[in-house]
Amino acid sequence: MTLKSLLSRPGPIVAPGIFDALTGSIATDAGFDALYLSGAAIAYTRLGRPDIGLVSMSEVADVIELVRQRIDTPLIVDADNGYGNALNVLRTVRTFERAGASAIQLEDQTMPKRCGHLQDKSLISAEEMAGKIKAAVDARLSDETLIIARTDAVAVEGFEKAIERASLYADAGADILFVEAPRSRDQLEAVCKALSPRLPLLANMVEGGDTPLMTAEELGTLGFKIVIFPGGIVRAMARTAQDYYRSLRANGTNEPFRDRMFQFNELNELIGTPAMLAAGRNYENFAPSTGASNKDGAA
Repeated sequence: MTLKSLLSRPGPIVAPGIFDALTGSIATDAGFDALYLSGAAIAYTRLGRPDIGLVSMSEVADVIELVRQRIDTPLIVDADNGYGNALNVLRTVRTFERAGASAIQLEDQTMPKRCGHLQDKSLISAEEMAGKIKAAVDARLSDETLIIARTDAVAVEGFEKAIERASLYADAGADILFVEAPRSRDQLEAVCKALSPRLPLLANMVEGGDTPLMTAEELGTLGFKIVIFPGGIVRAMARTAQDYYRSLRANGTNEPFRDRMFQFNELNELIGTPAMLAAGRNYENFAPSTGASNKDGAA
């Protein structure tokens, strides 16, 4: 099922954050219908650095392709600010769509950008961003590839300006609207009141961020159609990794940590090792049938 078709179903779509093929496959196995490939999570895990515009377009494209080799789950891809102007957006959308993105999210920050829940962000003009959204819509090859327009204006220009920007981006052809970092439940409700009659809305839940945490069900009741949890998996894994390394350093063995780990065979089962080895055996000692055509096409 495509992301576009999922939007026609009742209730909100919950899209957990992933950053590679392993987290994508685990999230899919957990039963999620859509996933969110987080630019921040890629920065945290590939670079060990914050989400401040350090990740490149090609690095994200590489991750999309690797995820797509593993799973077919609809994939929302964080494309930051498109990595440049409208011409860069054209290339970004074409590249990400070919790699396997189901939806491509673009934001109205300047370069370098910052995580949506960091302070001191700056914005391009609303008109320039509208042009970038129009470029994204023009660049896609399929109407099934959705364009998500994000505005970070709440923290920079105020709430009312954020609503105005989102409305302009809808006029430019966006399929989904994302007002980043509302500061209260009242603001979340106001986003839905103002914008949900126009387009599906996306809400971002960040533990410790500016937006109050709510459940997907609560946000769906307000009027949000997609709820993402982009960086939660990295925060969970980083905490576990810190505990693991401290335990190994203190004990010189993994035995005290063993009940918090997959065993060797369990992890191999999770990543599909037995099935892949079985598939490989189908090609061992392969003998073409008699009469098979040669390279010149002669029998």
